[in-house]
Parts: sequence; structure tokens; C-alpha cells
Amino acid sequence: MRRLAALLLASIFAISSTAQQIGQNRSGDAQDNYTMSVKVQLVVEAVVVKDKQGNPVHGLTAKDFTLTEDNVPQTIKFCEHQDLAEIAKPLPPSKRSDEDLKIYKRLAREKIAPETTDNERYKNRRLLALYFDMSAMRPADQLRALQAAEQFIRTQMTSVDLVSLMRYNAGSVDILQDFTQDRDRLLSILETLIVGEGQESAEEVDDASSADTGAAFGQDDSEFNIFNTDRQLSALQTASRMLGQLNEKKSLIYFAGGMRLNGVDNQAQMHATVDAAIKAGVTIWAIDARGLVAQAPLGDATQGSQGNSGVYTGAAANAVTANFQYSQDTLYSLAADTGGKALLDTNDLDHGIVQAQDSIGDYYIIGYYTTNPARNGRFRRVKIALSQNLEAKLDYRQGYYADKEFTKFTAVDKERQLEDALMLEDPVTELSIAMEVDHFQINRAEYFVPIVVKIPGRELALAKRGGAEHTLIDFVGEIKDMVGGTTVSNVRDFVNIKLSDATAAELAHRPIEYDTGFTLLPGKYMIKFLARDDETGRIGTYQTTFVIPNLNKEDKRVPISSVVLSSQRVELKNALYDAAKAKDRAKDDAVNPLVQDGKKLVPSVTRVFNQNRDIYVYLQAYKPPPPAASGTMPTTPQPATQPLMAFVTLYSNGAEALKTQPIAVAPNSATRLGITPLNFDLSAASLKPGQYECQVTVLDPATSKAAFWRAPIVIAQ
Repeated sequence: MRRLAALLLASIFAISSTAQQIGQNRSGDAQDNYTMSVKVQLVVEAVVVKDKQGNPVHGLTAKDFTLTEDNVPQTIKFCEHQDLAEIAKPLPPSKRSDEDLKIYKRLAREKIAPETTDNERYKNRRLLALYFDMSAMRPADQLRALQAAEQFIRTQMTSVDLVSLMRYNAGSVDILQDFTQDRDRLLSILETLIVGEGQESAEEVDDASSADTGAAFGQDDSEFNIFNTDRQLSALQTASRMLGQLNEKKSLIYFAGGMRLNGVDNQAQMHATVDAAIKAGVTIWAIDARGLVAQAPLGDATQGSQGNSGVYTGAAANAVTANFQYSQDTLYSLAADTGGKALLDTNDLDHGIVQAQDSIGDYYIIGYYTTNPARNGRFRRVKIALSQNLEAKLDYRQGYYADKEFTKFTAVDKERQLEDALMLEDPVTELSIAMEVDHFQINRAEYFVPIVVKIPGRELALAKRGGAEHTLIDFVGEIKDMVGGTTVSNVRDFVNIKLSDATAAELAHRPIEYDTGFTLLPGKYMIKFLARDDETGRIGTYQTTFVIPNLNKEDKRVPISSVVLSSQRVELKNALYDAAKAKDRAKDDAVNPLVQDGKKLVPSVTRVFNQNRDIYVYLQAYKPPPPAASGTMPTTPQPATQPLMAFVTLYSNGAEALKTQPIAVAPNSATRLGITPLNFDLSAASLKPGQYECQVTVLDPATSKAAFWRAPIVIAQ
């Protein structure tokens, strides 16, 4: 003990920091107050008014327009004139070369900033969003698209143009730059984009034009193509909704190497994307980045021979031509259905951006609050006319689809709601969520990261189904690498809770728990997790950043994992819910260090413990065995590594309230990491209710190193 005390004093300042993250999306003392809310729906129309000669008509006010929705007169609340042609002036060409630009090593993921009453930043401005679909362009197409955007920004931007840069890659829509007139920043971001990324989702057709790869019994690609096209269209829908918070006219210039619908399977998502763009006032200008293509009848040298009878009958050549035309038809439909145009079969790609630029010149913004409060998702037809006897042509959106309430959602609507909520920058806190993120090293490179989510039972609405209490909770989450900005892992799951009357009453006083796990490399990550009550549609979001340390480089302290505090050890077979992905859960449990002897240690996210229950403390320390001499093989058993010493101490107001006896645990010599599991059981019966500081001390007598971990806990009656 004298040796132990000396080591403790010598290392008292060596505090170990871990990647453990604990928190919730609501404050712990938040009260459930009654809230009265009034919902109104503002509808905004952009109206172009021209006379017989095609010249814009100026000087109109709200009194000069009449507006009906489904033949019901509406009261126009505001009318604002946007005159860009009078003030637009060409900017001088940018003389700064690529070498003079500041290159950003890490792209900033921004969001579209809405206009405020004290900052009308978008008034009399032309809004152009350059959208690069990296998954739909091959490297050569990406290069042409980026060069066209750079050419437009350098030479053809005007004084009224605001340009935003958006990118679809790795399953997410990134806003690389909000609307700005800073040409140097726009050019530097374009220089930062990597040509060739996003190619993992390139579509491959499966017909007479397909190359013979030698896989006679290969899986059909049609299912993958349907999913891939749906994701591309869904990303366009998300981008349109991001732009929809701005009242002005918006042009989304969509760069893609074609997009091919797969029969009727993608029609639902196609309609949803077009509807979202129309509702948001977004005009899509599709640009085929492949340019003018001189296509070989049987394909070029980038693919192998078809190797089928279609080569001799002409079917293969017809399929090549048909596939190319189908991919352009989709671009044409997206543009035509939203009021834009498609630029096809030309190498002058920046001309498509100029067309979108010229389309926004002089228009009126008209806004009204609809008198129809029904949220049924039906189409509402809008008619606008001039109240005076003026002979003029009006160009405007002819109608829109109303919002839907959750009870009328289809399965597709529910999935889209979760995807949209995952894209939002601001969290949704209709449901209270608490989460704990831990980490444990499993080999020299990888770490297992268990995630525990808790939702108070009182937050959930229970419904009678089939004579039993039943509710469904949907979960969706993703982990992004903070350095590269790519999604490294995701989860989509649900919890189906069936409860008896007795358990339903207990649910009001206990949380619903959900856990999953990921395998990650050392680095800095962001996790965003959503939960939704499938009965009411209420959503809760939890988002935080965490760091997985590289414990292999720890040389000043004893490397340790996260410290888990718990008051529950439950049998795996006695889980409260039925998980949707039982196979994946079993795989996670096999490597999860919190699962031992058929029981799972459930972390206490809130760290509030009852006097009548024991407190379990678990962590791992790592002490790799010394490496063998170079070029030699051990012929005799290696001597046992000296055990590590550890104990737990509770402090109250700086005074020691409880201290466990030190335990000595030898590292597992069968593992290269020398994993040392440390378990403690603390009885809280002798402790008074109140706040305490829990400290875990790990000592290595052989190296005189130590590690300390401390966190606050609460003991309740």
C-alpha cells in the first residue's frame, strides 16, 4: 500500500481524457409547460408580367392583382417588385489565377441563411444555385462541369448575382457555400472539389448493351439502379426544400451525366421531387455534363464487348442509343416540369448557366395566407389576374400541393420525413432524447463504439392494437467524419414495443432504451440520431461531436477506454423490445465488451442512481506485452505481465465518501492489446442522497504510470 500511495501522489496530475460523450437534446430541468400554437400557411408566388411587346410592366401594387385558390378569393398580404434588369452590371473579369486562390483543405458545410426583417440580403438579387451530382457524373464529366462553373463565375457574373455551391456525394447534400458574390471564395471551393469522387454509385444497366464480365450468374443490377435513382431524386428534393425558405425566385443548375428512370419504379419519387421544387419556387435547369457525344454503336473502349446475340441482330446498338436517350429524357422532364430548360448535346456547358441567369429579370413577389386550413396533401390550383383592364401576359406557378398531417402519411412520406429531419441543421426536440457514446479498443486499428439512446416512457403515445398496448419507434442515424465530411456509418432501425397493462403503467416511470454499435477508426466524428413516435409523428434529434483517440500513441498514461456507469445488468433474452435487425444486433453483441456471460450492462446515461440499487463500474485498460526480439521466435512461455491496480472513489463536497478496495487484474496475454477488464460493484445504501464525484484510478506499478477519470453522479432516494 505504501508503494501504491507513492505512485498515486507522483501521478495525481495525469488526468486521462476519453471520447465519452453524454448529453440530451433537452435540459434536464425543462418543465412540460402547456403551449398554445396557431398555424397559418403562407403561400408565395413569383409573377412575371409583360405587355404585348414582351416588355416588363412596372409600377403594379397588391391592389392591381386578383388571386384565387380553388376558385376561392384570397387576400394578398404583400406585393414586392424585383427589378434586376435595370441594376444588373457585368463584373470585371477575375484576373486572379489559380495559384493566387486560397485553397481550403476542409470544405465548410454551411446552410442557406434565411432573410430577416432587418437584413433584406436577397432583395433585387438573382439567386443561382450550382448543384453538382457527383454520383451521376464520370470523372471527365465532373471536370467539364467544374470548368463550366468556373468560366461563368470568372467572366459572366453580374452585380446582382448571388451564387451558391451544392454537391450530392456519399448519400448526402452538402451546401459548400451559401449565396455569395465573393468570386474568389467560389473559385477556391471549385478548385478544392476532387474530380473522381462519388463513383461508387455509378449506374450500370443490365440489358443487351451490357458488357460481358464473365459472371454468368451475376445479380441483376435493376434493384440497385432503382435505389440509386431514387436517392438522386430525393437529394434534389432535399436541395429544393433547403432553397424553399427564400421567397425570391431560385434557379437550381443541375449538373449531371444523365439520369435514367427505371420504368414506373422511380415515378413516385420523380413526382415528389418535381412537386417539392414547384412548391419551393425552384426552377431546375438541367445540364448534361457529357456534352456532345459521338457514340460508337456498340460502346466505346471504356467497356467490354457485349458478348451476346444482340451484337449480330442490332439489339445491342439499339439498346446503347435508347439508354442514352432515356438518361436525357429524365433531365428534360425535370427541367420542363419545373419551368426551366435542359441543355443537351453541347460542349458549351456554361451557356446553360447563362440561360438560367437570363430567365430571372423582372418579376413581382406576391404573398397570401391561404384560407384553406386542411392539411390533406391535395393539389390546390392558383389563378392570378390583373384587376385593371390591362392586356398583359402573366407567368406564374399554377398551383401547389398542400402539406400533409402525419395521420395521412404513406410509408414513402414517413421515410421522407425522417430523411428531411436528418438533413436539417437545427435539431427537432419534440421528443426528449438522452444518449451516451463510448469507445473500446478491439485491435490495433479499430474501436467498437456502443451507442445507448434513452427516451422517457411518458413521451410516447401508446395505442391499443389487437388488445395489447403497442407503439412503434423509428430510429435513423448517421456518423460523419469531421475531416472529410463523408458519412462513414449509418443505422436505420425500429423498436416494436408490445406491453401488457401492468408494464404500460410502469412505462410512465421508466425510459425506453435502444442500443447499437459501430466500428470506427481513430478520428473526430459527428453523430446525428433521430427517434420518431410512429403514432403521433413527434421527432427528437440528438447531435454531438466526439473523438476516438489513438490509444496506441498514449505513452504518458495508462491507456483506458470509456468508463461506463450502470445500475442494470439484463439478460439478452429479456429485452423490452423486438429489434428489427436481430442478426446485426447479434453480431454487435459478439464484440460488445458490455455483454458478458449472456448479460448486457446498460449504461446509465443520466447518471442518476437509486440508493436501493448497486452501482456497476466497468472499463478496460490496455497493456500490450513487450515485443519479442527482432528475428526471433519465443520458444518458452513469456512471463506473466504484472497486474494493473485500480479502485473507485466517491467524493462529496471534496471529502471522501466511499472508496473501494484496490483490485489487481492481470492483462489478457492472449490479446495483442493486453486488454484488462476492470469491474466494480458499489453499494449506495450507505450514501446520503445528493451529488457526488465519481473517480476511477488505474495504476501500473511496473511503469509508474496512472490514469484518472472523474464525472459527477447523483444518488436519489
